[in-house]
Amino acid sequence: MSLLIANIGELFTADPECVVRFDAAIVVDGDRIVWIGLNADAPQADERLDAGGRAVIPGFVDSHAHLVFAGDRHAEFAARMSGEPYTGGGIRTTVAATRMTGDEALRANTARLTEEMLRQGTTTVEIKSGYGLTVEDEARSLRIAEEFTTETTYLGAHTVPAGADADEYTALACGPMLEACAPYAKWADVFCERGAFDGDQARAVLTASANAGLALRVHANQLTAGPGVRLAVELGAASADHCTHLTDADVDALAGGDTVATLLPGAEFSTRSPYPDARRLIEAGATVALATDCNPGSSFTSSMAFCVALAVREMHMTPTEALTAATAGGAEALRRSDIGRIIVGARADLVVLDAPSHVHLAYRPGTPLVKSVVQDGTIVR
Repeated sequence: MSLLIANIGELFTADPECVVRFDAAIVVDGDRIVWIGLNADAPQADERLDAGGRAVIPGFVDSHAHLVFAGDRHAEFAARMSGEPYTGGGIRTTVAATRMTGDEALRANTARLTEEMLRQGTTTVEIKSGYGLTVEDEARSLRIAEEFTTETTYLGAHTVPAGADADEYTALACGPMLEACAPYAKWADVFCERGAFDGDQARAVLTASANAGLALRVHANQLTAGPGVRLAVELGAASADHCTHLTDADVDALAGGDTVATLLPGAEFSTRSPYPDARRLIEAGATVALATDCNPGSSFTSSMAFCVALAVREMHMTPTEALTAATAGGAEALRRSDIGRIIVGARADLVVLDAPSHVHLAYRPGTPLVKSVVQDGTIVR
């Protein structure tokens, strides 16, 4: 089946060769884009979606999310808004709730969140484990995540469980836990941070994971400056995520390598922390992605549009830069060339905005602007 998306007022391609086109149309065949051109020149297709002069953008690519969990932490949020600092210790609250929850309830919550994301234009999402922290619970988290995405991430090294020795737990994460989880994971991640895993422990987990065939990502430099970013670049990780506290050496490393700096402004919004300096990274030549960090503690949002608006308002990105980071940047953070851009040959993941321009995502924050969603060439909303 072929699909014609006609009467596109503004086509935001996220392709650096031609970022924005006007008065455009797209033809999809199966799950791929096969033609892009002027609306007047559009060929016929089996099905037609009339954009009615609205803007069309790539589906959002959310490359950092924690969706397999139980419970919430609204009381922690309220306390933090009253002046209590965030240290990351709240992760253990979610671990306790997740361990006590059955598979069906975890699956239902993950389904609810991925559907919520899709309604808001997210057509690709990465899902991490990290709220089990036992061999059995980490493996089942990834089995559930695998039902919703191909971008699954082993995050057994999220935090050290209460009462555990950090080095002994690191050995577990490098050994039996990794062995149980690797069949269900594409990626491995580690929270390299004061109060979580130090540089040596993070290196051990990442090296063992790479030897097990997993590609790498790193939670890096969220709460303090530390070794996470440079470790990510050194080991060839696809992304260093958070990047809130960066030294000049960190910025130079990101600019000189192919590790994407994934920024998560929802976390700063929800913790009243300083925002990452996106402008500094962009001007240095680093590749920047935006993601939600959707989780029940420090960034309980499923909205990539909200993160785009935060990036423009708080991190001094232009609307074009922010949307590119939320689409093409996210694809690069997942090392995917088939998503995140509207080009011939790409997967047909597209969003029709109920607005004339992509700028409205930042101009009208909080407004539901998604009119239609096409995922894998099928109109799903």
